[in-house]
Amino acid sequence: MRTSDIFSYSFSAIRLRKLRAGLTTLGVVIGIAAIVALLSLGQGFQDAITAQFQKGFATNTLIVSPRGFQGESSYQLFVNDTKTIEGIQNVTSAVPILQKTVYAKVGERTFLVNVAGINFSQYVNVFGSTFVAQDGSIPSNPENESIVIGARIHDPWQNGTVLANVGDSVVINWTRVGAGFKRENKTYTGQVVAVLNEVGGFSLGGPSDLGVYIPIQYAEHFFNSSEVNSIIVQLKDSEDATIEATSDAIRNAFGGQVSVTSSTAVLSTIETIFSFIELFLAGIAGISILVAGIGIMNIMIVSLMERTREIGILKALGMKGRTVLLIFLGEAAIIGLLGAAIGIGLGLGLAEGVARVGFAAMGQPAAGAGIRPGAAVNQATSLTISPVLTPSVFVGAFAFGLMVSVVFALYPAWRASKLKPVDALRYE
Repeated sequence: MRTSDIFSYSFSAIRLRKLRAGLTTLGVVIGIAAIVALLSLGQGFQDAITAQFQKGFATNTLIVSPRGFQGESSYQLFVNDTKTIEGIQNVTSAVPILQKTVYAKVGERTFLVNVAGINFSQYVNVFGSTFVAQDGSIPSNPENESIVIGARIHDPWQNGTVLANVGDSVVINWTRVGAGFKRENKTYTGQVVAVLNEVGGFSLGGPSDLGVYIPIQYAEHFFNSSEVNSIIVQLKDSEDATIEATSDAIRNAFGGQVSVTSSTAVLSTIETIFSFIELFLAGIAGISILVAGIGIMNIMIVSLMERTREIGILKALGMKGRTVLLIFLGEAAIIGLLGAAIGIGLGLGLAEGVARVGFAAMGQPAAGAGIRPGAAVNQATSLTISPVLTPSVFVGAFAFGLMVSVVFALYPAWRASKLKPVDALRYE
């Protein structure tokens, strides 16, 4: 019997039992739809998060920070340590970042922000694509009063309500606790010289939409300290060998007392985490299609009992047991392929719905989000999630639907192929 005849007979058998075949196919549809929806959403979310992180830093940079944020060490980094780093091979520049949390007052509003003291010209060289002025200009030799602000400090609610603009004065208040727990209040009044373009990403040493930047030399004077939170190191390229060799050299230069983080390593870690998450989600969704496979086996056994006399007649007319086996497996294959095709379409539609409704609602700033008087700055980072159906998921969904259907139909098909014509014809 030809393959086309076998599938034609199998399809005819399915058409004769439309309701039962439809319910069996529904199990496969639900399982495949769950897998496709979860994996396409996961891939879309990974792409969106990766893009957000890539906006926040350059791939040819390292972040050097003191070890001991968990109490392991009391090592400190200072502005002058950049000279040590700049003397290391493959390093083109080292930018110290002196950052403090302060109260900033613009007009009648006061709020908590992180103020970073940086070398403007060096910072522009490292983050030339993101540390860019939308309004005003970033001075290469800034005066002590110069202040550069991020897009969300300029327009915190993203609705055109401008809080601070070029030329406005910003008063920064900082409380220093000295010896004997004596408190000293210091005030710095500066003028906004530039508003940055919206970065829209997560900051990892790079510019932030919530950043407030002042010249490093004045930050040292104002905060009465040359201790820095981190040093951004720019390398001559982003090759893995360069990153690894330079990282080791920096650690050795400071006796292993510093932590060196590369942007590419962070991205690689993110991708690895998402891969494990996607695998976990696929495993959960796979349970539903295994349940569907058990349903296929059950339906096939019931179908075998109903069609026992039919099988007996076919065998009496000379049909071989192998052909009977292939007919039953053909029915299962058709159900699996049809269920996979519908499931892929349904899964993509479900993923699109969740992305547009669910993630869009999550990305909307809550009432009062942004800058509130006397409170810290909040940022509702809006993520645009677009489900991504990769070729591997597409092919895998078809293969998984077909494999589960056929595997769970093997036993009923084998039983049908072993029926003896005489016994089958006697069956009532």
